Amino acid sequence: MDDVQPMTLRFRCPRELETVLPRPIPAILGLPDWFKAMPQKAFNPTMGAEAQTVKKCPPFIDAMTYGFLMPLPVDLEVRDGEFTWSFDAPKGFVSEYSHSPIGFHDASQVEGSPFFDDDRFIIKFNNFWTIEAPPGYSVLITHPVNRADLPFTTLTGLVDCDTFHDTPVNFPARWHDTAFNGVLPKGTPVAQCLPVKRESWTGQFEAFSADETERLIKARQAIGQETDVYRRHFRVPKR
Repeated sequence: MDDVQPMTLRFRCPRELETVLPRPIPAILGLPDWFKAMPQKAFNPTMGAEAQTVKKCPPFIDAMTYGFLMPLPVDLEVRDGEFTWSFDAPKGFVSEYSHSPIGFHDASQVEGSPFFDDDRFIIKFNNFWTIEAPPGYSVLITHPVNRADLPFTTLTGLVDCDTFHDTPVNFPARWHDTAFNGVLPKGTPVAQCLPVKRESWTGQFEAFSADETERLIKARQAIGQETDVYRRHFRVPKR
């Protein structure tokens, strides 16, 4: 088993908010209740037998548990499309920061994209944490992975957080559940931060060799005859 050497993402916030804000958390600590409750096996009517669910799929789990989750800083209430919250900025709070947990982008900023609705703003989750990555690393900021249960979809961006880390990166999102009425609790993940090492890539394309064909056949046979083949023989530790 490989010895994983931990890297560090540094999160900083104004001193006045240090005891007020929920902290970003390792994504492994933020698995949703539905994932914890779902079974590892379920009856597959197509096959006529029990089959493993995605709870037993290492790539699905690794994606959900990689990096850090950025939390909503306060309770956010949504009623008939109107957003309300309570957030009293502490005395001395730096004026350069937004005093609101949420903002908006005009729809024109995404015109021509699948995110566009002419009668709907793109919301913006205001972030109060700066993010500093090690030299040579960017941070892929995206919707919390596999979280289709959330009433919004955070747009994806790649930020060079090794050089750009003196001001927070905010998280634009499309609010897709227009029927949602309720409260998004403080701490709800609004974005997932995935460190990515910057490297230049090219593609190489070729047909299988005889040896590669043989390995393919053996791998497919093993997967068909055993369980957890990927986890036991190929999965690399992430932490």
